[in-house]
Amino acid sequence: MDERRRMIVEGRVQGVGYRWFVLRHARALGLAGWVRNADDGSVVLEAQGEPQALDSLESLLREGPRLSRVHRVTVCEAPIEVGESFRIAF
Repeated sequence: MDERRRMIVEGRVQGVGYRWFVLRHARALGLAGWVRNADDGSVVLEAQGEPQALDSLESLLREGPRLSRVHRVTVCEAPIEVGESFRIAF
């Protein structure tokens, strides 16, 4: 059964290709949802799919792309949404 999780990634995660990193991995894992930069310098995303795929994405988020420095990833449940592919939101 699908789950949806909201994740907030803090650290040096803007201006380093982090959203594109998330987009590529989320699509490869077959997840739906979105990712965007937040005004406070963090990256916020919601991802939906199989729990194992969400766990894999969460692990990848903690690593990030080469130029990033992830300090914290906060995860909570979010309501399921219908008919959505993974995208970068603005």
